[in-house]
Amino acid sequence: MIKDKILKALNKQLNEELYSSYAYLAMSAHFSSQSLDGFAHWFRLQSQEEYGHAMKILDYINTRNGKVSLMKIDPPKTEWKKPQEVVQEAYDQEVFVSKSINDIVGLSLTEKDYATNNFMQWFVSEQVEEESEASKLLNRINLVGDNKNGLLLLDKELGMRATGN
Repeated sequence: MIKDKILKALNKQLNEELYSSYAYLAMSAHFSSQSLDGFAHWFRLQSQEEYGHAMKILDYINTRNGKVSLMKIDPPKTEWKKPQEVVQEAYDQEVFVSKSINDIVGLSLTEKDYATNNFMQWFVSEQVEEESEASKLLNRINLVGDNKNGLLLLDKELGMRATGN
């Protein structure tokens, strides 16, 4: 049986992952409305990936005979003035999620829940990748700045993203 502190933290993380999925979906919709279909595609795949992370946590809670608690998800932001603002928000979200995951890892060690610690190591590695990808995109969109041609080239490139990349 999973300890209450760990269960509470995992349920919170499950809901953080669902929020991230929801936020990325809003970002995708925003880019779609701006006819930046490559950005929309990239963020939609990101939304799907975050949803997958949530399901991974949900399954783990169930495997440990814990009770899944789905909480209210606040509506994400839906309007931005510049593409750079959207990507900055995505990067900030990844940094936040990394901290939250690291907090669970710390708690699992304090509580001597080595199974949860082992489970969370996948998320630790995943967040290194997630932050890196968001940081690269942020750097690139900042390099483009207000250059419309550069934005369209980056949009075309993002449209070629395959699932899980």
